[in-house]
Amino acid sequence: MAEFNYIVRVIGKDLDGTKSVESGLQGIKGIGQRMGGLIAGQFRKETGAPVEKRLGELETAEIKKIEEIISAPEKHGLPQWTLNRRNDIETGKDKHITMNDLAFSLRNDLTRMAEIKSYKGLRHMWGLPVRGQKTKSKHRGKGGVVGVAKKDQAKPGAKPVPVKEAKK
Repeated sequence: MAEFNYIVRVIGKDLDGTKSVESGLQGIKGIGQRMGGLIAGQFRKETGAPVEKRLGELETAEIKKIEEIISAPEKHGLPQWTLNRRNDIETGKDKHITMNDLAFSLRNDLTRMAEIKSYKGLRHMWGLPVRGQKTKSKHRGKGGVVGVAKKDQAKPGAKPVPVKEAKK
C-alpha cells in the first residue's frame, strides 16, 4: 500500500488528507456539500474506489481523475442544475468554475451591475444589504450612524463660554 499523505493538492488547493473524498473536496471554493457528494459519487463510479477511502490514500492518477471531473463535470454526467455558472453572460454556455476564476467572475458581475446602475449593483456599491433586509438596526458598520448624539455637558463650577454676537 502506498504512503498516506496528510496534505493533498487538488486544483491548486491544499486539502486535508484525513477527510473522506466527499468532505475533503468541500475545501475548494465553488464546491459545497451537494457538489462534493456528486463529484465523489461520480469518481467512485468511474474508478471503483471504495466509499471509505480518504483523500490521503489516493494515488496521483486518482487525484488527476478528480481534477478532471471538477474541471468538466458536465462531460462526466453530472446534471446541468449542479453547475454554478449556467448560461454565462459572456459565453452563453453552462460551466462550473472554482477557486480564483469564481472570485474573478463574481467581481466582474458586481462591476457590471454597478456600471449599468441596477438596484442590486448600487446596493453592492454602497455596501448596503441587497436582498431586502431592514436597515434600521441590522448591517451595522456598513452604513451611517443611527441614534442621537449627546451634547457636551459643562463641568460644574466652570465659567460659561461667551457667545460672539454678529455685527450689524
